[in-house]
Amino acid sequence: MVGDSEPKAGYLLAIEHELARDERPRQPAFDFIDLFAGIGGLRRGFEAQNGRCVFTSEIDTHACKTYKTNFPDAEEIHGDITLVKPASIPDHDVLLGGFPCQPFSLAGVSKKNSLGRAHGFLDETQGTLFFNIVSILKAKQPRAFLLENVKNLRSHDGGRTYEVIMGALRELGYHVFDKVIDSSAWVPQRRQRVFIVGFRDDVTFDFDRLARPKIAPTLADILHRSDEAPEEPYTVLSRGKTVVSDRYTLSDHLWQYLQVYATKHREKGNGFGCSVFTGDDVARTLSARYHKDGSEILIAQRGKNPRRLTPRECARLMGFDDPPRLKDMEIPVSDTQAYRQFGNSVVVPVVEAIARKMIARLLRPREFPSVLGEAQQELVLSTAAVA
Repeated sequence: MVGDSEPKAGYLLAIEHELARDERPRQPAFDFIDLFAGIGGLRRGFEAQNGRCVFTSEIDTHACKTYKTNFPDAEEIHGDITLVKPASIPDHDVLLGGFPCQPFSLAGVSKKNSLGRAHGFLDETQGTLFFNIVSILKAKQPRAFLLENVKNLRSHDGGRTYEVIMGALRELGYHVFDKVIDSSAWVPQRRQRVFIVGFRDDVTFDFDRLARPKIAPTLADILHRSDEAPEEPYTVLSRGKTVVSDRYTLSDHLWQYLQVYATKHREKGNGFGCSVFTGDDVARTLSARYHKDGSEILIAQRGKNPRRLTPRECARLMGFDDPPRLKDMEIPVSDTQAYRQFGNSVVVPVVEAIARKMIARLLRPREFPSVLGEAQQELVLSTAAVA
C-alpha cells in the first residue's frame, strides 16, 4: 500500500516492552528513602514512578498523622533523624529530602585551622541537619538523590551556605545538578523552590527538559465548584448547590485591618499586603503562615468579603489531588495544621516530572536497549508506572 514504511527499531522495542509488561510480576523498579518527609509530597512523586519507600523520617507529630493516614501501609516513621545511625538505614537507590536550611558555623573550621588539621566541605556541615543527609549518602552510597529547599537557600549567608552544600555533595563523588523551578506551569501558584539532583554515575540530566502541561492552570481549576459533592467542613449544600462554608470568609474587622495594612506599606513603597484573586488568576506562594490571616491568597466573593482557601483547595493547589476533583488526599488534622503542612510541602506534579526524568537516567543502563532514545525510555517508564 502507498505510504507503508518500516517502523523504527526503537519504537518496535518500546511496543514489545509495553505488551510484555502485563505478563511480568509487578515489582518495584527502585527503592528510596524519605527524609524530612512532611506529608509525603516527595514520596508521591517517586511512587508514581514505581518506586518503593523503605525508610521514612519525620519529627512533627501532626505531619506524621497526615502521612500515616495517606500511606496506611507505609513502614514505621522514624522521628528525629539525628538519632538514627546511618548504617541502620536500609539500602536504597534514591535518597529524598526536603531538608531545613540552617546556618553553618565557622567555629569548627577555625578550630581545625588553629590545630593545623585539614578540613573540607564535609566537615563544615557538622552540627546541621544537612550533615545527616551527608552522613547517610556517605554510608549508603545511593545511586541518586533529590533535595528540595526554598529559593533563598542559594543566597543564604551571602551564598556561602549553598557553596558548602554543593561542595559537600560533590566531595562525596556525586554529579550534581540544581535549578530553581517555578511551579506555575503545573499548578496555579507562583512557587519557586530550588531542587538539587545528584547521580553517582556520570549521566546527563537537564532540568529544562522536564515535561510540562501544555496549558498552564488557573485558580478556577482548584477552587470549589457548585456542582461538586459537598465536603464538610469545607463546603456545604445550599439551595441545591455546593458553596464554601462561611467560616472561611474574612470577618469585617480582619478585612479592614488587612486593607489598612496594605495601604500603609504601599504608600511606603513596600510590597507587603494582602492579595485578592479570582478564578482567572495564578496565586502567590502558599506559606506555612497561611493559617494566621490568609492574606497572601484571598479569593474574591460576590457581595461578601474575600475568603481564605479551604484546606481541600490547598491540597489541590499543591497538586496532592490529581486531577483536582478526585479528593484522593485525606486531611485528618485541623485547618491550622493543614495550612502549615501544605505551606511547607512540595508541589507534587513538579516532583513527579523530576522523578520521571531521574528514573529514566537511573534505570537506563539495566532496563533499556541502547537503541531506545531518551523520550522513548521516559514514555515506557511513565506508562508502566501508572499501569
